[in-house]
Amino acid sequence: MITLLHYMKKYIFPIVISSLLSAIFAVALFAYLIPREIIIEEEKIAQQVKNDILYSERMNSSFTAAAPDDFIKAANNSVSAVVFINSLTNKKQENKFTRRFNSSTGSGVIISADGYIVTNQHVIKDAEAIEVMLNNNQEYEAKVIGEDPTTDLALLKIEATDLNYLVFGNSDSLQIGEWVMAIGNPFRLQSTVTAGIVSAKARGINILSQQGIESFIQTDAAVNPGNSGGALINTRGDLLGINSAIMSNSGKYEGYSFAIPSNLAKKIVYDIKEYGAVQRGWLGITIININASIAKDLGVTEVEGVFLELVSKDGAAKEAGLQRKDLLTHVNGMKTSSVPEFMEQVARYRPGDDIIISYTRNGKKRTTSATLRNQLNTTDYIAVRKDKILTDLGFELRDLDQKESKRLNSLGAYVVSIYSNSTIEKTNMEPGYIITSINNQEIRTSKDLVTFLTENKGTMYVEGFYEKYPGEYPYSFLNN
Repeated sequence: MITLLHYMKKYIFPIVISSLLSAIFAVALFAYLIPREIIIEEEKIAQQVKNDILYSERMNSSFTAAAPDDFIKAANNSVSAVVFINSLTNKKQENKFTRRFNSSTGSGVIISADGYIVTNQHVIKDAEAIEVMLNNNQEYEAKVIGEDPTTDLALLKIEATDLNYLVFGNSDSLQIGEWVMAIGNPFRLQSTVTAGIVSAKARGINILSQQGIESFIQTDAAVNPGNSGGALINTRGDLLGINSAIMSNSGKYEGYSFAIPSNLAKKIVYDIKEYGAVQRGWLGITIININASIAKDLGVTEVEGVFLELVSKDGAAKEAGLQRKDLLTHVNGMKTSSVPEFMEQVARYRPGDDIIISYTRNGKKRTTSATLRNQLNTTDYIAVRKDKILTDLGFELRDLDQKESKRLNSLGAYVVSIYSNSTIEKTNMEPGYIITSINNQEIRTSKDLVTFLTENKGTMYVEGFYEKYPGEYPYSFLNN
């Protein structure tokens, strides 16, 4: 007799197990096939939506430019602060019945609402008259406030108010590869904007005089004749340089342009405006770029820094403890890998300013503090004035420093040099003459004399003395 347990083992359990296995297989098959089809379909829909967005006109416009992409705002805000400059110089072949002028053009940048304009010195050099046209075609006559040939900068002034102007930015923040724009008037094409990137910094190209300070920002923004004196700005519209030169075999743009960095230009402009001349600090050294051979002799691995070739006796560098063959690497924490970089950093300071110089000597890193001097090796604010009114007459002036004033018990304008065949030379005046009055007007500084000559014409009677010769020595000349 078949028992119930035996019956279940033989017939019921196999049926149950078979049913369970069938159910599990069916569920697994459904989970594998049906949802996958749904997921695949959903992915297709999502991809289509994604493609519709990516290739839509709206999204395309967002992806067509790399950041920073807003050149328009910076250009619109800046173009009205860049002016067209027409410099008129007297032709040599003029006669008493006609007066003809040569004309040269350039650009300038308005830096204050009341009409101060910075430009290149070579744009207005020897100009008899300077015409300035704003972006809105208003025209003004400009006067020269001051010039600095060593940096190729000049400051002009027009009588106007409420002008749009640019603010000096921090040129040290510029990075190689950063987008910049050049604004100027190439080939008399007013208010032209071009763009490029910063190609290099602290570039020297040997276009200025022997004592010229070259530490140019190099860009590939297109700059041509007429751009000189115009603005170099970043995409925020900050004024980071004054466009000054191109490197070209044809005289036109061939790939590289050069701008004076704003941090240097700002100091030069301030000095001219406040003191009438640039107050330049001197260390009393001769420096050259380091090369691999010098680096090997000094025992340094990096070919960076400037090599101290000569230290002047009793100069600021000598007093600070610097020695020949020192390797100068930083000024006030700013790296100076080349002569242009070092000269730019020092040129930002004035006589009497203390600067921290980092240097390497015998493989050891050191620092020292140096107090800058002027050309006379004192810490007074003093500079040779070469205003056009002076050079037209044929002489250059400077103020007496504190030691001279105390020793001579006098103030006045010191005659530094006299030009050959000039109006002043014909008076028999000699360098070293100290002017104390003109037409009975007391002269305490060179600025006093420049102001008087600018505001007065006709016969000038000057009185003064020579330090090494007793007595008064009067002279007279005609100031046309």
